Amino acid sequence: MADHHRGVVGGGGLGDRGQGQEKQPFMMTALKTVTAATAGGSMLVLSGLILAGTVIALTVATPVLVIFSPVLVPAAIALALMAAGFITSGGLGVAALSVFSWMYKYLTGKHPPGADQLDHAKARLASKARDIKEAAQHRIDQAQAS
Repeated sequence: MADHHRGVVGGGGLGDRGQGQEKQPFMMTALKTVTAATAGGSMLVLSGLILAGTVIALTVATPVLVIFSPVLVPAAIALALMAAGFITSGGLGVAALSVFSWMYKYLTGKHPPGADQLDHAKARLASKARDIKEAAQHRIDQAQAS
């Protein structure tokens, strides 16, 4: 096969080149098929071995898990709660740091995102407070006059 391939590459006659081009795609297809079948078969065997190992491990571990379940289940719940607590604590810590960073930027005049909305809300709140104060003062003056 190698000698025939060399003859094709070496530039033999037209007859040799024509036969080589016809046989090469078939050879490549056959080689790809054999490689794919070998890889697929070996992966199928490995997956079967892993499945068998898993079944055997579960068969052996089930009595142990049943015996120790009064200890393992609360331990698993405690670990899950601790992990959730640490994750929540970290998330809230990051949120607090970002809020403090935003407040620092706002108070130092660096104009962080959303500062315009805060200033607008502050102005509206101050205006409403002034209106309520004036209305209350007007009612007090009316009550004292009568």
